[in-house]
Amino acid sequence: MHETSIALVELGAIFFGLGVLGRIAWKIGISPIPFYLLGGLAFGHGGILPLEGIEQFATLGGEIGVILLLLLLGLEYSAAELVTGLRKSYLAGVVDLVLNALPGVAVALMLGWGPVGALVMGGVTYISSSGIIAKVLGDLGRLGNRETPVVLSILVFEDLAMAVYLPILTGVLAGATLLGGLSATGISLVVVTLVLVLALRFGRYVSAIVDSQSPEVFLLRVLGAALLVAGVAQQLQVSAAVGAFLLGIAISGSTAENATRMLEPLRDLFAAMFFVVFGLNTDPATMPPVLGAAFGLAAVTTITKVATGWWAAKRQGIARMGRARAGAALVARGEFSIVIAGLAVSANAVEAELAALATAYVLIMAVSGPLAARVVEPVMRLASARLRPAAA
Repeated sequence: MHETSIALVELGAIFFGLGVLGRIAWKIGISPIPFYLLGGLAFGHGGILPLEGIEQFATLGGEIGVILLLLLLGLEYSAAELVTGLRKSYLAGVVDLVLNALPGVAVALMLGWGPVGALVMGGVTYISSSGIIAKVLGDLGRLGNRETPVVLSILVFEDLAMAVYLPILTGVLAGATLLGGLSATGISLVVVTLVLVLALRFGRYVSAIVDSQSPEVFLLRVLGAALLVAGVAQQLQVSAAVGAFLLGIAISGSTAENATRMLEPLRDLFAAMFFVVFGLNTDPATMPPVLGAAFGLAAVTTITKVATGWWAAKRQGIARMGRARAGAALVARGEFSIVIAGLAVSANAVEAELAALATAYVLIMAVSGPLAARVVEPVMRLASARLRPAAA
């Protein structure tokens, strides 16, 4: 069979298989991310049936997936909302950063992966999955709850932290010196600040540039602008993902709403490809040795996320049930943890076991996060019912 025909058959099988896996995930009420990762593991290096001949398309598709993930994340916020959220949540955000990055850093150092591995794993365990959390809150009807703004403000802080963290990580992975790393950080901070100021004052002009009455022209403009900005950002060592995120912030109003509606199917398609590519590049044989560390890390960072949400909600005067819901909502990790690990793996700057640990960790947390959010209320009610007779 001709190479092109083989590639088309393989891609068709992958996309159709992803559709089946997504349907299964939807039926049982969890994120499809674990299924996509497992699919990649099954058909990657060392898997059941390794696929060949689609590496170039899959890699590029995965990169586009990351760009679209960050672009749509930026479209969810206006610059004013980000600034307001940062003012309200900076203290809770700092607590979140310290409590949840330290376990990843500690595990990486204990496993002998050095400072670079520690930087990567700190990011993997720190960042919650905005996508999974938003879906779970919507499914459970909690978007109007008192604790939900607390959860969202912490997620906003995490997103802004990523805008600073990713350029630093990119510079370190590229082998930059300390001076180079500081330069990358400085450039990142200047760019983020500049974009926020421009978005606050001139966001309507950015929206006007990409807007169009024609859906076809509008889609081409938005997607083209995202890829252009991402490419320029990467060339400036600011990270393609951050460039897309900042463009999303600069687009506002009805333009942002239309862009989100039109790009969501593309994001889901290419994001699924990104998770598959990460799985394809991870040898399943490397996972058993790190499963103990993955489960231990999952247990510790579940506790630290719950503690973060509980403390932040308590500061806002929210009752115990709301504090518990806020903490449980933050548990899930997913797309951005894999983005971070993927950057490190593609740069060949970390041990192969790190990809295996990140994959196992995300598999556990992407499943346990939504489950924790669902069971927290029954568990709290049961605990309260048991305490009442004892108190009496």
